Amino acid sequence: MLTISAAEVDHALTFPGLVETLRAAFRDGAVQPVRHHHSVERPDGAASTLLLMPAWTDFHGPGSSAGGHIGVKIVTVSPDNNALGKPAVMGLYLLLNGVTGEPEAMIDGQRLTQWRTACASALAASYLAREDASRLLVVGAGALSPFLAKAHSAVRPIQSIRIWNRTLANAEKVAAQLRAEGLPASAASDLDAEIGEADIISSATITTTPLIKGALLRPGTHVDLVGGFTPDMRESDDDAIARSRVYVDTRAGATKEAGDIVQPLASGVLKADAIVSDLHELARDQKKGRESASEITLFKSVGAALEDLAAGIAVYRSLKQRRL
Repeated sequence: MLTISAAEVDHALTFPGLVETLRAAFRDGAVQPVRHHHSVERPDGAASTLLLMPAWTDFHGPGSSAGGHIGVKIVTVSPDNNALGKPAVMGLYLLLNGVTGEPEAMIDGQRLTQWRTACASALAASYLAREDASRLLVVGAGALSPFLAKAHSAVRPIQSIRIWNRTLANAEKVAAQLRAEGLPASAASDLDAEIGEADIISSATITTTPLIKGALLRPGTHVDLVGGFTPDMRESDDDAIARSRVYVDTRAGATKEAGDIVQPLASGVLKADAIVSDLHELARDQKKGRESASEITLFKSVGAALEDLAAGIAVYRSLKQRRL
């Protein structure tokens, strides 16, 4: 069994390559049982959440085994970790042989999640953002933000990357990191002004008070909402939903877990049949993406076990070849 670190994940993947891997995965499909949520109570009164995200497929492309693979992501969410200087989210990904169940790889789950989440957003943008989209606004300066900037830059001709965060110093750190890698990034202090100028807005926060105001969106904008993963979290307001053609990664996940979708559905601002498409339908050419240069599109993701499986297989294949 291979043990694969975050650094090895970085060496195994490219943003254009993983976008295409995910496109094929959503086109071909996989078995994705409902993720398991378990509350882990502690003697001090605090609680962590244990998440189990399984998926498996018998699809076999070049180099894969006849029976495909089984994968499961094991994640813990401990909100008070920040006070200890540790990430709130910890995780590992276990990849198994689809026929024998033999463990094939244990992969750094945090890094795998960052790659697959950003590339799922870029996959959606390949259908929904204008072909000439050049101005990217990233809202939030967490660990995911540089991945989002690089993934969107892989599918659109981005010439300006603006990073906004409640703490400006954190935005400046991310911008400096991106500039060191040759990307045209800078920090932003006025979120509302940036929203009105962006071609693509990629938001990755855990806010419960909407930051993306629909009234400020200009025609042709693509909004990518990544952060909110519970019904109480919401990054966009009702105006943003009402003015947009709405897309999701998976209908089952987004309509149950994403506050940006759940709340508008409950209030009537959004009708279930107004969700134009999910990534499966886009990848299979069953539904259309952007239809005009002036429309506003909005994509909401909550993550899918299929993405982890596809990314995990890609990492395993790459590193197995290198170690032979």
